[in-house]
Amino acid sequence: MTDAIFREAVRADLPAIVALLADDVLGKARDFTDVDDAYEKAFADIAADPRNHLMVADAGGELVGCMQITYIPGLGRHGAERSLIESVRVRSDLRGRGLGRQMMTWAIDQARARGCALVQLTTDKTRADAHRFYRNLGFVASHEGMKLAL
Repeated sequence: MTDAIFREAVRADLPAIVALLADDVLGKARDFTDVDDAYEKAFADIAADPRNHLMVADAGGELVGCMQITYIPGLGRHGAERSLIESVRVRSDLRGRGLGRQMMTWAIDQARARGCALVQLTTDKTRADAHRFYRNLGFVASHEGMKLAL
């Protein structure tokens, strides 16, 4: 799949993004298929923050993937900025065709061009295929991540 372009999401993309998030083994339990006020607010907050980018993969006007990229300033690593990639999704009928690799390579290139010292992400411990995918891209499971649900 090489005909997708990567662009910043616009409000009209929100229903398709929400559908991508819910079309997932884990997403089914934590996301909804209808756009409600919570999704509207989150989209507006992301769009208003210059360090946050909700990106979509657009194939001929059809939304086929998404991811959120956040650039985090920090004092560690001599004041280096890092790129955090989250909510990576490829439409289920297109998985395994290289689109995820294209998306991640594009995001890594953006971080490199911005001068980030590293790219980081989290992936659920149950996602063995995702772990293999990220390792094949050069990511290393160098840290133990922890989360506290509120």
